[in-house]
Amino acid sequence: MSLKAFTDYLLLEKKYAQLTVNAYQKDLETFFEFLNTEYNLSSPNQVSYHYIRQWIVSLVEQGLSNRSINRKVSALNTYYKFLLKIGEVGNNPLAKHKALKVEKKIQVPFSNKEMTTVLDDFNFDDSFEGVRDKLIIELFYSTGIRRIELIQLKISDFNLEENTLKVLGKRNKERLVPLLPSVIKHIKQYLNVRKQLPVIQDSAQMFLTQKGVKVYETLVYRIINNYFSLASSKVKKSPHILRHSFATHLLNQGADLNAVKELLGHSSLASTQVYTHNSISELKKVYLNAHPRNS
Repeated sequence: MSLKAFTDYLLLEKKYAQLTVNAYQKDLETFFEFLNTEYNLSSPNQVSYHYIRQWIVSLVEQGLSNRSINRKVSALNTYYKFLLKIGEVGNNPLAKHKALKVEKKIQVPFSNKEMTTVLDDFNFDDSFEGVRDKLIIELFYSTGIRRIELIQLKISDFNLEENTLKVLGKRNKERLVPLLPSVIKHIKQYLNVRKQLPVIQDSAQMFLTQKGVKVYETLVYRIINNYFSLASSKVKKSPHILRHSFATHLLNQGADLNAVKELLGHSSLASTQVYTHNSISELKKVYLNAHPRNS
């Protein structure tokens, strides 16, 4: 069957980002090209785990990292789950597959000083883009939302009377996130300059480009990378690092792990616990400085 039904499913039902869907499609095309070239097979029904294992071996021989291979296999697994769901196949050949081991990457959050430098010391101008960029950074850091969640935000998601933000997360799960008074102030400032755009095409969307259309993933990444490159020497400077900073700084200040889990929109506590390693480091400092037996 055509991959279009699958990509439509990812976009329309699963609400995956377009870039993610493009990556899934490319991975699947690569797999079926391998299948056709090596075994003269083209139908998903003809695939057994033996062929998938041979594909994985070929990816290893090409020098791909285990992380990249796992991503490709995950795309194939999602595809077969979809085919199983609509009755196109009788079983998922990846049902018992175990992912290749990968080294855990430690995400280093921005420090309090780096956040202060960007948000308090930088001179954001009063232009549309200056006001928008500062609000985007403030929202990431004060709410911990994901990049795709920020991009999809609508004006109607902001309740400025209740000081809350409605966020549509993974698997269409909604959550309410509180907004700081300082952020509310900048939201109002942004909405005022937004009205002055010559043309607004995506009127329901909160964050727009200068041309009045919804912001896109690479633009949002570039905004974060550009500003934090002036304040931080860290290798990775992205919206996800701001999400990581949000969680780490809350935990450092004694926030309850379950509360942080809810704010982040995680389905399980295990997902939130990856943010605790920096908090433990901070806790050790406090402990060693405060304990009377440490001399």
